[in-house]
Amino acid sequence: MKREEILDGLREGPKVDVCVIGGGINGISVFRELALQGLSVLLVEKHDYCSGASSALSRMVHGGLRYLENGEFKLVKESLVERDRLLRNAPHYVAPLPTTVPVFDIFSGLGNGIVRFLGLSRRPSRRGAIAIKAGLGIYDFLTRKRALMPRHQFRGRRKTLEKWPALNPAIKSSATYFDAWVSHPERLGIELLQDGLSANGEARALNYAELRRDTGGGYVLEDRIGGASVAVEPALIINATGGWIDIANETLLSPQARPAPLVGGTKGSHLIVDNADLYDALAGHMIYYENEDGRICILFPYFGKVLVGSTDIRVDDPETVRCEADERDYILQSLAFVLPDIAIRREDIVFQFSGVRPLPASNDSFTGRIPRDHFCTVVEPGDGNPPVLCMIGGKWTTFRSFGEMAADMALERLGKTRSVETVDRPIGGGRGFPENATIWLSQLAARTGLSGERIAALFSRYGTDAADVATFIVAGADTPLPHDGYSTRELQFLINAEAVDHLDDLLLRRTTLAVSGELSLDMVDASLDVLAREKRWTPARCASERSRFLTLLSERHGVDESMLAARNEPRSTECDITAKSG
Repeated sequence: MKREEILDGLREGPKVDVCVIGGGINGISVFRELALQGLSVLLVEKHDYCSGASSALSRMVHGGLRYLENGEFKLVKESLVERDRLLRNAPHYVAPLPTTVPVFDIFSGLGNGIVRFLGLSRRPSRRGAIAIKAGLGIYDFLTRKRALMPRHQFRGRRKTLEKWPALNPAIKSSATYFDAWVSHPERLGIELLQDGLSANGEARALNYAELRRDTGGGYVLEDRIGGASVAVEPALIINATGGWIDIANETLLSPQARPAPLVGGTKGSHLIVDNADLYDALAGHMIYYENEDGRICILFPYFGKVLVGSTDIRVDDPETVRCEADERDYILQSLAFVLPDIAIRREDIVFQFSGVRPLPASNDSFTGRIPRDHFCTVVEPGDGNPPVLCMIGGKWTTFRSFGEMAADMALERLGKTRSVETVDRPIGGGRGFPENATIWLSQLAARTGLSGERIAALFSRYGTDAADVATFIVAGADTPLPHDGYSTRELQFLINAEAVDHLDDLLLRRTTLAVSGELSLDMVDASLDVLAREKRWTPARCASERSRFLTLLSERHGVDESMLAARNEPRSTECDITAKSG
C-alpha cells in the first residue's frame, strides 16, 4: 500500500489489534510474527526502518563468547541457535565468519573470570589461553548437534605469526573458531517487513510517522511526510523502540502510568577503514581481540574495506549519538596494539557509525557487566487505554526469537493462538536459495539478457529476489549511473518497492553505497535526480534534500562533501546495464 491508502484505510476503520511502535529489527520482527498469524497490525516508525541501532551493529551474527563470563549461558545458547537459523534462512546475507583470538597469556583471567562470573568483580581483565579454551569448549558443546561449522582450534605462536605476520609479536598463541556476519542488515529488515505485509492484507506499516496521545486521551497517528493526522484505536500497543523506550512511553502513557526507566543504553561506535595492508593482514578472518584495558574489540573484512570497533559508553539521548573524536582515537589505539606495524591515516577512514544498545536499566559501573538478554514487561495504563507491552534489551542476532516471545505474549493477551511458525521460514532473497548458484545465475542472465557480471552483482545484493529486480530493469529504458553496477532502473525499483522517502533511505540503508565507502558526490546527485523524478519534487525540495543528506553524512558518519567529490570518476561508457544485443 501507498501512504495515502494506509491513512485512508485508518480513517475508515481506526481499530487495529496491535500497534507496534518502532521499526527497528525487533519491532519489524514482532510485526512480522503477528502479521503471519492474521492479526490486524500496524507498524509505526518515527524515522526510517532500521535507521537506529539496527543499522549500527557490528555486523556480527554471533553467540556472544564474552557473555559466558557474565554467566549468560541461556542467552549464548539461544543466540547460537538463532545464528544457525539465520545461516539457513538468510544465506544471501548471513555467512560463516572465521574468527581468530590472539592470546597474550596462558593463565590470565582465570581468577578474575571466576569472581566476575559470581558477580563479585566489575572490572575487565585479560583472558588467557585456558579461559579462552574453556569458553570455546562451551561454544562447541552448545552447537554439537547442529555442527554447521568447524570446531575451534588453537595455533602456537610460530604458526599464528606465519598466517598473520602483522600481529603483535608478543602473542603466545591464537584460537580460531567460527561465528557469522551479516552483509546487509538493513535490507534484511526490509525483507522481514515485506514478508509480514505480503502475508496479510490487514498488516500495514508506515515509516516517518508517530503515534501520540491526543488531547482526549486517545491515540493519533501523525504522518511526518504529508502532515496528516488520523485516529488509531489499538487493542494493544507494543513499544519496540529500543533505546527510545522510555522516551516513547512519555508520549504513549499518562504521567501517572509511566514506569520507572526501563532502559539504560550504551553507545557503540565503529569505523570503516580503507587500508590495503590492514585488509591483507586479516587473511579473511575476523580478529577478536582485547585492547590493553581488557575491553573486547573486533576487526574483519567488509565490502573490500575493514570494519573496526567498538566502544561501550553510556548515553542519555539516543537521538544524537555519533562517533566522537575520542572514540575514534580509542579504536585506532586498539588497532595499533594488536597490529603495531600498520599505520592508519585519518583519510583511510571512509565511514563511521554509532548506535545505542538498548540494555536494561542498570547502575553497574562497568557497562560490560550489564546483561545483554531480552525480556518483555507490560504496563497497564489504568485510564481506559490499551496496555503497552515493552520489549527491553535484545541483540541483533536474536531478533526472531525476541519477536516470537513478544508476539506470543500479545496473542495470549488478545485471546488468539499461533498458526504460523517462523523457525524455518526463509527470509526474502533466501527463499529458494540455489545449491548451485552458478546455474541459477546463468539461467537468469539468459532469461533477462543482462550480463553474468551484472546478475552476480544483483544476486549479491538481493539473493533470489534478484530475479524480480532484473526483470524490472529490462522492462524499461535504463541509463547508467556514476557507480558501475548500479543503474537508474535498479534505484527506481528500490524507491517504489521499499518505502524510500529520503535520500538517506536509499544511499544509507537500501544500498551499501555509503557504508562501503564507495559513494561519490556524482552518485549522490545522480541518485537524487532519480528520486526527485519518482517523487515529483520541485527544485527547491531537491536542494533541501541534498543539503539534508550531506549534513547528515558529515555530522553522523564523518564523510564531508570534499571526501565525496574526491571519489568522483569519469562515467564508464561500457557499463552493462541493459539487455545485450542479440
